[in-house]
Amino acid sequence: MQRLPSTVLRTTGLASRFARRTAIWRSPLKKGSSPVVPSLLLFLLILAALAFNSTLKIDTSTISAGNPSNQSIVISDKNQLNLQPKKLEFPLNCSSENQTQTCPTNYPTSFSPQDPSTEPDCPDYFRWIHEDLRPWKDSGITRDMVERAKPTAHFRLVIIKGKAYVEKYRKSIQTRDMFTVWGILQLLRRYPGQIPDLELMFDCDDQPVIQSRHYRGKNATSPPPLFRYCGDRWTMDIVFPDWSFWGWAEINIKPWERLQMELKQGNERKKWIEREPHAYWKGNPFVAESRRDLLKCNVSETQDWNARLFIQDWILESQQGFKNSDLARQCAHRFKIYIEGYAWSVSEKYILACDSTTLLVKPQFYDFFTRSLNPLQHYWPIRTEDKCRSLKFAVDWGNSHKQKAREIGKASSDFIQERVKMSNVYDYMFQLMNEYAKLLRFEPEVPEGAVEVCSELMACPAGGTEKEFMVESLTMSPSATGPCTMPPPYEPKLVDAMWRKSASAIRRVERWENEFWQKSQNRSA
Repeated sequence: MQRLPSTVLRTTGLASRFARRTAIWRSPLKKGSSPVVPSLLLFLLILAALAFNSTLKIDTSTISAGNPSNQSIVISDKNQLNLQPKKLEFPLNCSSENQTQTCPTNYPTSFSPQDPSTEPDCPDYFRWIHEDLRPWKDSGITRDMVERAKPTAHFRLVIIKGKAYVEKYRKSIQTRDMFTVWGILQLLRRYPGQIPDLELMFDCDDQPVIQSRHYRGKNATSPPPLFRYCGDRWTMDIVFPDWSFWGWAEINIKPWERLQMELKQGNERKKWIEREPHAYWKGNPFVAESRRDLLKCNVSETQDWNARLFIQDWILESQQGFKNSDLARQCAHRFKIYIEGYAWSVSEKYILACDSTTLLVKPQFYDFFTRSLNPLQHYWPIRTEDKCRSLKFAVDWGNSHKQKAREIGKASSDFIQERVKMSNVYDYMFQLMNEYAKLLRFEPEVPEGAVEVCSELMACPAGGTEKEFMVESLTMSPSATGPCTMPPPYEPKLVDAMWRKSASAIRRVERWENEFWQKSQNRSA
């Protein structure tokens, strides 16, 4: 199928187009000649034009200035009118003030992808799902195990026949629990009827709590399965995408789909080489000793460690309408620092999304995708115990090896933009919950204290920024395609090899630092 050039269609319309064609063949009448022949010829040409017109296809999905109805004309090899079917959308159905809000009954309850053969392979970090669920691979998950996760959980989520039920135990920090449940509800709307029946416990606090050492040995019990936002090498909590993908209302961080686009546009405002040749960080230093220690590396009258560090006062920001916390405008330095807070920080994806070179202070924790990031490929590693000298060396090295530093920044930005899209986030949730449900050795049921939740029951009574973010991140229709294809688990030897490779790259950088500072010391001696 080939689209006619817009210059052909502009302002003329079909009638004038066909009129020009007939004018080519029309000869002037000679005196005394009969008008029958030219009239017959004109008639035949009009019939030919109409026949040609029957091969045209009207594509109402494309707007063009070529005709008054704003429909572009497209040549088609099919001799019939083919209109693009309109995608059905299901916006929020909020009841009036004098009616009790209920869940809608018109939303589809089943899911049929248009072409399952087009489903792509999931990104490689999906393979960590198998690792997170490995503790229950042989034993399965019993109801007793789930109940033993209750002491620290904020809520129990139950899904039965595509409907969600929540039993609340305690309030989370800010609206973490609310937006986590909201995200799960959008998953159910994206793939209706495809999430199997399940029960799970969710802890919205920062640090993982299921210590691996408590579940080792011959007589050890199986660990309780507990979902949360991050983990580390010494715990067994099951890692799940964090609430901020649907917005962080308290500090005005927008839903990820819009923010990801804004970060991409922010990268385009200034080329890497044109940016400030320093390391930038802005955040709350009072949540962790490591962040307070970082502030010692700030520029002063006597010392410049190549770092420009700023304290984020969220109370003042909220009073000023968050004018100075636009994340898309914080990609103005060649280097950006990521450092953990009380645990892992949601700021990591925003920093990595800038194509500035990420200087990553050695972390303890990981979220669902960061285990697939590699030092010297996606970030430059920074020591925890000697941050200032480590930062100065990193910035000096990057400014001396600009091409390589740019490549590291671009690799992390591409990773976030291409592999951590919102569709990937939903697919990770989908695959994790499906693999988890396969391990259940009991029949999920709605507990007495649980209530049904749906998008309407959460968003319709909400107000302010919370409602704004919910409406913006609402899944309007079931997906036209199925989730990505789940990759196989890692071989145990491969996991160990990846850890060793990462550790080796970090040690290499530390050797470079040691050599640099040793030479500096010798020169000053």
